[in-house]
Amino acid sequence: MTRVAGIDCGTNSIRLLVADYDPATGELVELDRRMIIVRLGQGVDKTGRLAPDALERTFAACREYAAVIKELGAERVRFVATSASRDAENRDEFVRGVLDILGVEPEVISGDQEAEFSFTGATKELTAHEHLERPFLVVDIGGGSTEFVVGEEHVRAARSVDVGCVRMTERHLVADGSVTDPPTEAQIAAVRADIEAALDLAAETVPLAEARTLVGLAGSVTTVAAIALGLPEYDSAAIHHSRISYDQVREVTRRMLTSTHAERAAIPVMHPGRVDVIGAGALVLLAIMERIGASEVVVSEHDILDGIAISAAEEAGAAG
Repeated sequence: MTRVAGIDCGTNSIRLLVADYDPATGELVELDRRMIIVRLGQGVDKTGRLAPDALERTFAACREYAAVIKELGAERVRFVATSASRDAENRDEFVRGVLDILGVEPEVISGDQEAEFSFTGATKELTAHEHLERPFLVVDIGGGSTEFVVGEEHVRAARSVDVGCVRMTERHLVADGSVTDPPTEAQIAAVRADIEAALDLAAETVPLAEARTLVGLAGSVTTVAAIALGLPEYDSAAIHHSRISYDQVREVTRRMLTSTHAERAAIPVMHPGRVDVIGAGALVLLAIMERIGASEVVVSEHDILDGIAISAAEEAGAAG
């Protein structure tokens, strides 16, 4: 068993997984998994730069994670940074800060690499489920981008497109500096149009129509699932591998787009950092299901973070 730490720094959140990896079975035994909403991508769509306060929030989270990694004694750490830090002019500042705190350089990966990690993390366990038809379409709906990956045991085709819950909210659901509460029909239509254009783009590379099982990842999807299941609190075990029907997704999306900030914040499973962006995230999921005619989505709590940890363990094994 190799003890590893994977860190996934996205547009909206930064997450840590410390786990033991068994190379014989490909299984990860989780020791610590946590998430902090840091909004690293705050305003980056407009300014092209990472905001100073967003960087400081991210570095504070890194300091917390460094303490956990040290306490648990991970042999290898892999830090992967996604959409926001890939695009920012001042990403060197971000790289230096992470290196100082954690002793590893963040790898600002391409959308294709992001998709590969997501697919591995999401489907490693699912390949044992014979009743799930192949190929899988794995969709990872992030803050700044959404990854589409089709494959059986391995990735066959992948594409990253610039629609995510934060980017869509900032681009279309903000008026006079604050999120419209609730959004207007015209605003929702503008989000829809962007998503549809992104799906057209994804379909140029990824055979979306061939998908037989839709697997949904990341906070927008898991939050929609938790609401659909009517959970009294966020329960990772109940959400992992739950199957949420198209009708349930449509109803949750309608509810998120017609409710006020206070109503969404009062939902027991809602993370405070998702209150303003869940409507756009749910709409991305709904549009994908409609495009491919999916009757349900299989929700996975294992995603890019697990894929990062597995890759760190495999690297450690190869080096050893």
